[in-house]
Amino acid sequence: MHLRHLRLLDFRSWPLLEMELEPGVTTFVGRNGHGKTNILEAIGVLSTLRSHRVATDSPMIRTGAATALMGALAHNAGRELTVELALNSGKANRARLNTSPCRRLGDILGVVQSVLFAPEDLALVRGEPAERRRLLDELLVQRRPAHGGDLAEYTSVLRQRSALLKSASGALRRGRGDEATAALDTLDVWDGRIAELGSRIVAGRIGLLEELRPLVAEAYRGLAPESRSADMTYRFRVAEPPAQSELTDPGFIEAVLLTELGRRRQDEIDRGLSLVGPHRDDVLLTLGEEPAKGFASHGETWSFALALRLGSLGLLRADGIEPVLLLDDVFAELDRHRRAALADVALGVEQVLVTAAVGEDVPEGLRGTRHDVVMTGEGSGRHSAMTVSRAYTGQEDDDENHVIDSEDQP
Repeated sequence: MHLRHLRLLDFRSWPLLEMELEPGVTTFVGRNGHGKTNILEAIGVLSTLRSHRVATDSPMIRTGAATALMGALAHNAGRELTVELALNSGKANRARLNTSPCRRLGDILGVVQSVLFAPEDLALVRGEPAERRRLLDELLVQRRPAHGGDLAEYTSVLRQRSALLKSASGALRRGRGDEATAALDTLDVWDGRIAELGSRIVAGRIGLLEELRPLVAEAYRGLAPESRSADMTYRFRVAEPPAQSELTDPGFIEAVLLTELGRRRQDEIDRGLSLVGPHRDDVLLTLGEEPAKGFASHGETWSFALALRLGSLGLLRADGIEPVLLLDDVFAELDRHRRAALADVALGVEQVLVTAAVGEDVPEGLRGTRHDVVMTGEGSGRHSAMTVSRAYTGQEDDDENHVIDSEDQP
């Protein structure tokens, strides 16, 4: 697939961006903080309904605006679909598909498909479990949009169950046993929903991981042939976790979760927290016999992070999905061997969007059409703008750069 048109309105530093896109490579060049990453972030949000940079929507809405809008025209296998997502401050977000309002945000999932590699991906190896869970969940959503519905409902149920536990815990500390009992009367119902939804999430993640593991291992060998072998294992956080091969049946997983919820109930009440469920799980990344987190060198960490994204790309392409490849300011961080390996993969992708602070950091064969992104205006009116597009020549030509002010675009 590829994007033919992209529109941003009050998204971060862009009051308005309207641009046509083509298959092949498009490069956005500009200083750090001038807004080039915001373009790729917007496409990623259209793909997964999540930002790779922030956990909430408010930072993506331009200061002073009430709504940020992202829209794209996606061409996929001879079909064209228009998708639009509005992030609204203080009220529910909304989505449109081919100009028709969607009942659920998840209805737009699968229209825009992308794989993004950014410097933040080092957190996949070095960071907290939530980073690795998100990797699996976002990939699952692109392959099976219904997974997004399970995640959204699980998050809602988890929030309500946690509030119930917190209320009961506070009542017990204040010596109000009757109030605590009343709060806990519905806990069995919430346990059932946590186990049911959680079992589908865990089964989906583990099934995905089994397909992803060999692709990541192969990609890592290509990036770091002299390093130890890379592997991935799902950590199902229960007292006596079954073998991973057993965790493919949602019914079996649901029974395990219900047992663990019963075992940990008093702990949860005492602490006022939900301690059981897929929100506590992790993916263990290993190099040889050691965990990558804490033992991998800087180069090995970059290789593992890149291998995770290349494996994701390979898995989607094996499904017949040709995602847009988004490369956010990564070439400056890679050595020559890793640059070349990434460029070789990128050249075989239908559409690639690249950002760079310095155009020459991008390998020569991967520069395509170049857009220069600049920051213009003063004070509260400071905003991103873009020069006219041109084929990349490798030579800076500031005298010919004609800046299109995004606020003056039709």
